[in-house]
Amino acid sequence: MTDRTVLKVSGKDRESFLQGLVSNDVKGLKDGMVYAALLTPQGKYLADFLLIPGKGSILIDVATDLARSLAQRLTMYKLRADVAIEITDVVSPARGLGDAPEGAFADPRHPDLGWRAYDGRDSESGVDWDAIRVAHCIPETGIELTQDSYLLEAGFERLHGVDFRKGCYVGQEVTARMKHKTKLKKGLATVAISGAAPVGTAITRDGKTVGTLFTQAGGKAIAYLRFDRAGPGMEAEGALINWPA
Repeated sequence: MTDRTVLKVSGKDRESFLQGLVSNDVKGLKDGMVYAALLTPQGKYLADFLLIPGKGSILIDVATDLARSLAQRLTMYKLRADVAIEITDVVSPARGLGDAPEGAFADPRHPDLGWRAYDGRDSESGVDWDAIRVAHCIPETGIELTQDSYLLEAGFERLHGVDFRKGCYVGQEVTARMKHKTKLKKGLATVAISGAAPVGTAITRDGKTVGTLFTQAGGKAIAYLRFDRAGPGMEAEGALINWPA
């Protein structure tokens, strides 16, 4: 897991403020944690994060590398809204498998990701989080998710990170158009791999690039593929790639 930082959004307009910016329905916080992203007006990824209901606030669990830029971006959008945005000293939330214990929150992306807690408790040890991500094709900030990413190609609909009924947010038009008017030609997928290659290695087939290899675990990997070009005979620096896995 990448290092994480928690932002705090407070003020009476906090929910409506975030509702007009992020990809998911903030009203879902009444039921627990919400996975969402902030996009450019062109629909490209800027940051993904987990929203957590707090006492008089909404917390944002985001990769540390993106925390300061996300806080700055949110502040830019604040205008006259009654909100305050701050970087807290909460780092490295605890994680564990199974049902969420008291005071923790179920990870909304997939049941196998277990729970997260922000009260200083320890994480469960010995969990291979990369293997879980690879098995379910769950992208990680800064690895599979970059500023070239589109939400639907990254699997956000399957991971409960986008809502198509909530109304407008930044980048909503492009995301909705991809959902309703096109068939995805590219995207993340779990592939079988024999061998290994560095993250970011090009996947080729018949001498042509068909995708990029990312996180690998247990004979599988997350890859970004051009689905129309993918097929038998793919490789990445000598590692053999098969899709479907």
